[in-house]
Amino acid sequence: MIREYLTTLTRPQAFGTVPKQTILIQVKQFLEQFNVADDNLAVTEKLLNLMTRYQIGGKKIHDANIVATMLAYGIPAILTHNTKDFERFGDIVIVESID
Repeated sequence: MIREYLTTLTRPQAFGTVPKQTILIQVKQFLEQFNVADDNLAVTEKLLNLMTRYQIGGKKIHDANIVATMLAYGIPAILTHNTKDFERFGDIVIVESID
């Protein structure tokens, strides 16, 4: 979910912005060190199933796409500052707070 990382860190935040060069270096390090769960057909199919099962639309699609990726890759839990965004999926994934 490199796209989500890039989206989050390149938009204006209350806590300030991270220099773009730093973000690009970090992403390159991620790609070298981790297996990346790419957005593919299996993820899209899971997302469509989630949209059928839950009341989601608009910006909530981003969160649902993260869950769809988790399901497609067998990732059982998410660690996040935004637990409220994922509470609706608590019956199918584990949602853990960073706090």
